[in-house]
Amino acid sequence: MNSINPKSGDASLPPHEYWMRHALHLAAQGKYSAAPNPRVGCVIVKNGALIGAGFHQTAGTPHAEVHALRMAGAQARGAVAYVSLEPCAHFGRTPPCADALIAAGIAEVIIACRDPNPQVAGKGIAKLQTAGVVCTVGVCEQEALDLNRAFFHRMRTGLPFVSLKLAASMDGRTALANGESQWITGAAARENVHEQRLAADAILAGSGSVIADNARLNARYPTARAQQQPIRVIIDSRLRIPADAALFAEASPVIIATLETAPARPELAARAEILRFAPNPQGKVPLRALLEALGRRQINHVFAEAGAALGGAMLDEGLADEVQLYLAPVFLGADARPLLLTAPLPHLSAKIAYRICGSRMLGEDWHFTLRRATQD
Repeated sequence: MNSINPKSGDASLPPHEYWMRHALHLAAQGKYSAAPNPRVGCVIVKNGALIGAGFHQTAGTPHAEVHALRMAGAQARGAVAYVSLEPCAHFGRTPPCADALIAAGIAEVIIACRDPNPQVAGKGIAKLQTAGVVCTVGVCEQEALDLNRAFFHRMRTGLPFVSLKLAASMDGRTALANGESQWITGAAARENVHEQRLAADAILAGSGSVIADNARLNARYPTARAQQQPIRVIIDSRLRIPADAALFAEASPVIIATLETAPARPELAARAEILRFAPNPQGKVPLRALLEALGRRQINHVFAEAGAALGGAMLDEGLADEVQLYLAPVFLGADARPLLLTAPLPHLSAKIAYRICGSRMLGEDWHFTLRRATQD
C-alpha cells in the first residue's frame, strides 16, 4: 500500500517539487476508495533520501502521514514531511495527524494546499508551527487542488461536484426514434465511463434507464487499486421502479429521490433510502434540494448519467459543474432522439457557456471534458 513509483517525479525538478509530486502520485492511489475523505499522500525525506511513504486508502483507516511515519520509524526525527493536503488537527475517526508529526520529531512539513474543511482550515498548520515545526504551503498547489476538486467544492458550497455525462452521435443524437442506442460509442469510451463511475461517490440517473434497460448502474472497471462501488441515486418522481430491479442486486446503497405525493412503496423502502421532496414549479423532483441532501451525506462527487430532460434541467439550473462529453463519428438523422432538452433561450447572450479543459481520442470516439466558464 505504501509503495512509491520512482517515475512519478523528475529528478531535474527542484527538491520540494520533486518530493511533492511523489506525494501527489501516492495520493492518487486513493482515487477510488478514499471518499468521503480527500485523497492524500505523504512522503518523508531525510538527507535527500526517502524514508517513509503512504496514502489514505479508506475513511476510518490511518491517514497518509501515519502510514509514512510508521514506515520511517525512529528515522523520522529531524526529517522533512511532504503532504499533499494540510495535516488534520482534530479528532475524527482517527487522531490528529499534526500531533503524530510533532510526536515523531518531524522538523519541517511541506504542504501542497490548505484543507478547506472547517475542522482543519489552517488549524493543522498553526498547531505544527506552535510546536516549532517549519511549514511551507503552496508547493504543487494547483495539482493538489485538481486532485481533490470535488472535495473542495463540497467544502466550499455544501453541494457535490457534479459531472454530467453525455454521449451522442456527431449530429447530437443519442438513440434512434424507436429507442435503439446500443451502442453508439465504442468499447474504449464505454470503459472510460466505467472508470469515471468508479472515481465518483455516487451515480445519478433518472428512473427511465432503470425501468427500460434494467440498468445496474455499477462501475465495471478493471483496476488493482483499492475501490468502493458508488452509491446509486435514482430520480423517480412517481416511485415506478420495480422492487426486483437489477440495481438492488448490487451491494452498494441505493437512494431514490421522489415527490411527497408519490405512493407508499414499503417493498422499495426495504431496499433503498427514500427521499421525498416537495415538487418544483415543473412538478418534478427539485434538483438543487436533492444535491443539498447528498452534500449533507458527505457525497463529494456525483456522476450524472442523464437523459435529455434531466440533463437539460441540470444545465438550465447551472448544476452541472463539469460535462464529460463522448462523441461518436456517426450520424443518426433528424428523427433520432436529441441529446438535451433545454429551455428556449430569449437571446444569444443567455447561452449556457462551458470551456473545453481536455480532449482526446478513445478508440474512434472523441472525449471532451468541459467545465463551466465561470468556474475556477
